[in-house]
Amino acid sequence: MTDADLRFYFDPVCPFAWMTSKWVRMVAEQRDYSVEWRFISLRLLNSHIDYAAHFPPEYEAGHTAGLRLLRMCAATREAHGPEAVDGLYAALGAAVFDREPVPDEAGFHARRGTAEFVAPVLDGLGLPGGLADALDDTSRDAVVQAETDEALALTGKDVGTPILHFEPPEGVAFFGPVISRLPSEQDAVPLWDHVVGLARFGGFAELKRSLRELPQLRALGVPTDEVGVTQDWHGGSRRQKK
Repeated sequence: MTDADLRFYFDPVCPFAWMTSKWVRMVAEQRDYSVEWRFISLRLLNSHIDYAAHFPPEYEAGHTAGLRLLRMCAATREAHGPEAVDGLYAALGAAVFDREPVPDEAGFHARRGTAEFVAPVLDGLGLPGGLADALDDTSRDAVVQAETDEALALTGKDVGTPILHFEPPEGVAFFGPVISRLPSEQDAVPLWDHVVGLARFGGFAELKRSLRELPQLRALGVPTDEVGVTQDWHGGSRRQKK
């Protein structure tokens, strides 16, 4: 897809990417934007970091599961085209986040990257179950790494997920926006216009706070009518060391 209005770089296990993607889908529907869903891996972004020393214990398992899912997304795109990734990410995000709360334990996070987890997702989309074989196909890491590098080239390296590139190839790119609540249908487009307007100013670099509400996602134990607890995120994660 070369004529997309927006390129959205996602990791399927990132809750903030999922929340932003839900908002972007609302904007795309109202503005008739086409969205190309591309890959960025938190596991590859943090490949130089000692997980045991810097992150909560479930992070490595979760990020590794995300990489495994991206391998499957890459195989899906190769076999069925970029449009199939649109539906696959929507279904994976719902399976990961729009469900009952999941304990912050490595085993639960690792399960998201297994054939058992993705089988009903693929079946529900009418996609071949054999795509799950790509979860273990490390040869696909080169594609994921290339698109991760592509995303970082647009924003710089001190970012996380998602990264958005609006009106590529010349348009503006930015990390986030990181949101914890889904705007209403009425507010979705005005919020988008504010973000793009700020990003289009050539002298703009950053507007940031590390305090974040836990996203309004069932899997995180936050119903849509409640506000999540505020946490201090370092470097885009609940990193225990900078």
